[in-house]
Amino acid sequence: MADENQGAAAPEPGTAPSMNLVGQYVRDLSFENPGAPGSIMAGGGNPAFNVSISVGVKKQSDELYAVELNLKAKANREETLLFNVELVYGGVFRLKNIPEAQLSGLLMVECPRLIFPFARQVLANVTQQGGFPPLMMEPVDFMAIYRQNLAALAAKQQEGGAAAAPATDLPN
Repeated sequence: MADENQGAAAPEPGTAPSMNLVGQYVRDLSFENPGAPGSIMAGGGNPAFNVSISVGVKKQSDELYAVELNLKAKANREETLLFNVELVYGGVFRLKNIPEAQLSGLLMVECPRLIFPFARQVLANVTQQGGFPPLMMEPVDFMAIYRQNLAALAAKQQEGGAAAAPATDLPN
């Protein structure tokens, strides 16, 4: 068994790549229930939902990054707004010894994937406390969104011919 690993050099102590979640927070939370209490007593058909999500990254120091999910959800029944909720949920991540080429993908895919279940739970609790069934968002494929964002950025650079900065917000 020991012979199998002889060709691979072990990383020197303190140089191995690592990612740690330092903490999570709610930066902003808004819930509007403009028709209450009538909106929770009225029957009718199923509401139509409009949900959007974007990701933002802010470097805090050499190793610390704040990754924030901006979630917005509206529920309408016909022309009536039932509720409108906006949440900015974040996590602070410590990234050490991550190659520059992998940093963007890690911050825009893996970090949001780790904090999304907690943000989803906040949305479910808030809508339930507002008198509605809990809003349970489907899992989000952050890798697909990241790839779409990169493709859109590449197309924009080809059209304009100018170099653009990497986007920190993802389309929904």
